[in-house]
Amino acid sequence: MPDPALRTAITNGEFILAPGVFEAISALLADREGFKALYVTGYGTVASALGLPDAGLATYSDMLGRIATICERTTTPVIADADTGYGGLLNVAHTVRGYEGAGVSAIQMEDQEFPKKCGHTPNRRVVPLEDMLRKIEVAADARRSDDFLIIARTDSRTGLGLDEAIKRGKAFAKAGADVVFVESPESEDEMKRICDEIDAPLFANMVNGGRTPLLSADRLKELGFSIGIHPALGFLAMGAALQKGYADLKANGETTDAIDLYDFGKFNELVGFPAVWDFEKKYAQV
Repeated sequence: MPDPALRTAITNGEFILAPGVFEAISALLADREGFKALYVTGYGTVASALGLPDAGLATYSDMLGRIATICERTTTPVIADADTGYGGLLNVAHTVRGYEGAGVSAIQMEDQEFPKKCGHTPNRRVVPLEDMLRKIEVAADARRSDDFLIIARTDSRTGLGLDEAIKRGKAFAKAGADVVFVESPESEDEMKRICDEIDAPLFANMVNGGRTPLLSADRLKELGFSIGIHPALGFLAMGAALQKGYADLKANGETTDAIDLYDFGKFNELVGFPAVWDFEKKYAQV
């Protein structure tokens, strides 16, 4: 069953700050920090698993396997990107049931045409509003528990303008979305207008290098947002660290003190080696 903590926090007016995770190591590390949620980023997961851009190339199965592992190995509620639901209405129902069964607490689906693209890249096109409303209806009916949240995202701001995005956000809430996500507003004034005009829990996407201003959790809550995610933090930090580490090894033929490494003993503990050693003590013939 989904963790009810997310719905409870939103109902109580708490702000949910969620870091982006994209595979098991990032999830294990973020899980230890005491966040109220983790966000499985589609961009990061596709890049990590396939080495490809987030452009509709990953399948439902590609994502579900990674997401299930993250849910199994962590205790923090998980919000997971599900792109457009991976197809038509039957696919949406199948995706909702699969994500919920994997242990996800909230699913995010968007109104883009297929193939979809990352929300802070150009040339995104959206489906007719009625098509997305039907997807929301199907998603809400397909879930087994009301604690499983439906986050409905519109990508219409970039191509069709803020008025259309707000119109869609209002319709999403009326159709049964638990949380409304207007992607890539381009100023704090636009973010404030979204909060002023859409009567629903709202979702903010803080992408380093993206279209939307980066605001603090306190400021997002003050504006009226319920959830703020930082999806790119993990994979951008990883990319910078790996680039520096590999360049150091190439330049020096060894690792030097210039590289800040995670302690190996602590990493053994992070991934669960102490349980393996305890098991071997009890059962192994050594």
